[in-house]
Amino acid sequence: METPDFDADGWFARARRIPSPNCDARPDDAAIELVVVHNISLPPGVFAGDAVIALFTNRLDWDAHPYYQGMRGLRVSAHFLIRRDGSLIQFVPCALRAWHAGASSWQGRERCNDFSVGIELEGSDDTPFAEAQYAALTPLVAALRRRYPIRGVVGHSDIAPGRKTDPGPCFDWRRLDGHAA
Repeated sequence: METPDFDADGWFARARRIPSPNCDARPDDAAIELVVVHNISLPPGVFAGDAVIALFTNRLDWDAHPYYQGMRGLRVSAHFLIRRDGSLIQFVPCALRAWHAGASSWQGRERCNDFSVGIELEGSDDTPFAEAQYAALTPLVAALRRRYPIRGVVGHSDIAPGRKTDPGPCFDWRRLDGHAA
C-alpha cells in the first residue's frame, strides 16, 4: 500500500536512500507492529564520517580503526539512520526485514526483525541526543504509525535485555508518544 509518506515498498519519501544488501524478505504473515530505537557510533563515541554507512553497506574498512577488528565480517543494517544534524538515511525499505535486532523478544514473540522497523540514532548511551534528531525521529515514527499497525515503540535494550543497552539513559522517551516496552 502506498501513502504520501511511503511508496508501496516502504521507502520513506523524506529520507535519502542508500540501499543495504543486509536484508531479506519478511515472513509472509509478519505485519510491521514494532519500532525499535537504537544508537550507533563508529568508532564508539565518534559522530562524524561515514563509518556507519560503510558498515550497513558492507564497505567498512576493517583495518581503518582497531575497534573494527572485533566486527570484521559483520553483516547488519537498519531501516533508518538519523544523523546528529537530523538528516535521515534509509537503508532498507520497510517491506523488507533489516538485520538490526539480533536475538530478541517482545511480548513473548521471538525474532523481532520479522515484525519491526529499526531506527538507528547516531549517538551513544552516554551522550545526549541532538534536538535535530528528535525533530526527525518524531515525524518518522508518526508516519510509520500512519502506514503500519504499530503497537509499540521500544529501545533495543527492551527487546534484548542484558545483551543490549541502547538507546541508553540519555534518550528522552518523553519525546515520543506511545513508548511501550
